[in-house]
Amino acid sequence: MLLTLTWAAERGLELGPLFLRYYQVLFFAGFLAGFYLMRRYFTKEGVSAEVLDNLLIYTVVATIIGARLGHVFFYDWAYYKQHVAEIFMPWKGGLASHGAAVVIPLTLYYFSQKFKKDLGHSFLWLMDRVVITVALAGALIRLGNFTNSEIYGEPANSTVETVYFRPVLDYMDQYFSDQVTDLEFVPMGRALETDSLLLPQYDLVITPAENVEIGALQSMLEVHLIPLFNLQKKDNRHLYIPEDAYVQPMDGVTYHVTVYGIPRLPSQLFESLGYLLIFVLLFFLGEKGHLKAEGRIFGLFMLLVFGFRIAIEFLKANQKAFEASMTLNMGQWLSIPLVLVGLYLLINSFRTSKS
Repeated sequence: MLLTLTWAAERGLELGPLFLRYYQVLFFAGFLAGFYLMRRYFTKEGVSAEVLDNLLIYTVVATIIGARLGHVFFYDWAYYKQHVAEIFMPWKGGLASHGAAVVIPLTLYYFSQKFKKDLGHSFLWLMDRVVITVALAGALIRLGNFTNSEIYGEPANSTVETVYFRPVLDYMDQYFSDQVTDLEFVPMGRALETDSLLLPQYDLVITPAENVEIGALQSMLEVHLIPLFNLQKKDNRHLYIPEDAYVQPMDGVTYHVTVYGIPRLPSQLFESLGYLLIFVLLFFLGEKGHLKAEGRIFGLFMLLVFGFRIAIEFLKANQKAFEASMTLNMGQWLSIPLVLVGLYLLINSFRTSKS
């Protein structure tokens, strides 16, 4: 039996009236780490702290706007053209790194021209240093995606297989909170063998709301939960409930149902590790003098990050239904031109250094 990670943790912390998501913490931790790393570069090159403060503002705004517009136009335009006001509500979810990959360089080109005198360096000089921090931020953001139980991998058995139960718990809390006060998935150490997967078995422990009887729970299971979870599309399925499942009373307080999780590859963790390694490589090369060749680190970043993105997408579940009919998904198609840009910058940096 493979070791299965059961991921059902909360997406954040309740701080009084506020709910702080781990994703938000990791997202802004990326900017904070980037700020301190850029301060190191700016201090070394004699660039003022005031320029760095402005750079942080420009980069944060460009990242949020670019990532939001990338999601809107690349992944969900059919929805947002009917809900235009929600385009300006990024806190509702929906960011795409490819949008940021376009808007950040455009914004920083404008920044390099506006603050040309105070910066004292070119656009490529600036990008060579910024992208090192972006690689680190990317690692933290993908870790945040894991805590959010989103952008997960395809169903598969592996030594790191993960069952994401947080979406199931959120659904139950949203629609059945008047009938159920608590749910817990307890691993049983057994599995159901199907044609393609071993599905780890769980004991679903239900704590009903006051005065809810077993008949109401059985009806909820048969009428709502079994059809809902068993008929979901592959990319969204996290739970399988046998058709003959029944609610079993145990101690007069809780009820139990035998269910099975859908194991997936934790692709967010693979991607986070990949970006972390890219960050280490770029930082090391920068320390070894490659920052002197303008455009080299920037080009290598584009080549490695988006080349890796093309590869890792083969392990991911589709984010949108329209991708199911595509040979390459949207993320892969959008990565190809960015890889080519990186290749051009890298080759050009060697040509320039030779001349």
